Amino acid sequence: MEPGLEELMPRLLPVGACALAEDFDPTVPPRTPQEYLKRVQIEAARCPDVVVAQIDPRKLKKKPTVNISISGCQPAPEGYSPTLKWQQQQVANFSAVRQSLNKHRNHWRSQHLDSNVTMPKSEDEEGWKKFCLGERVYSEIDALSDNENLGIDYLKVGFPPLLSIVSRMNQATVTSVLEYLISWFGEKKFTPELGRWLYALLACLEKPLLPEAHSLIRQLARRCSEVRALEESKNEEQISALNLIICLVSRYFDQRDLADEPS
Repeated sequence: MEPGLEELMPRLLPVGACALAEDFDPTVPPRTPQEYLKRVQIEAARCPDVVVAQIDPRKLKKKPTVNISISGCQPAPEGYSPTLKWQQQQVANFSAVRQSLNKHRNHWRSQHLDSNVTMPKSEDEEGWKKFCLGERVYSEIDALSDNENLGIDYLKVGFPPLLSIVSRMNQATVTSVLEYLISWFGEKKFTPELGRWLYALLACLEKPLLPEAHSLIRQLARRCSEVRALEESKNEEQISALNLIICLVSRYFDQRDLADEPS
């Protein structure tokens, strides 16, 4: 470093000349505070002005999972924008559901699951999609065949988000499953099975939100608004379900820039 430039920079260790032993060796552990500070100064002087990091490009193949966007939601179709009173009521109902879930979580967690319920591991993305949506929705089969038994086959129609199931999911699993379903929804249509699970997972999310969960629910609300805007048949029940998710993300989880303007 040039002497003139060094004089303009503040010293992090403003230590002047100090009496050091004649046998001072900077390569051995310091014995006094003065030797320690002198050794730090010597090491700092040896540091290069510019350091270039060596990055292995093979470790960068995995794409990041957190998507950040500042864009808002698309407006509801004309005549389908929810009223402020309706939105406030949904937030109140949702808050009551969350309080009840938290209060009775230990009770429901202790309940035995049916023998046909096997929850996938947290990292099993395909397993969770089939578990929540069922093979019929996951594989995009329009309807069950006529020769199906009258009993419910949950492997085909998906397991509902029973309290005994969601109460067993920790926050890491809740966030992972939410990510899996939002990823699936990014390319597929909205279904009642998906809506039930999205509502249940949002009810299980703890506040304050972790950054990944924050990004996920914003992504979810924007996707709901996109599907709602493209709804050609104006299915009132489906639009209401999409309105509900947008409402909860924007008004309960405080993402107000995504909120629907009251009709």
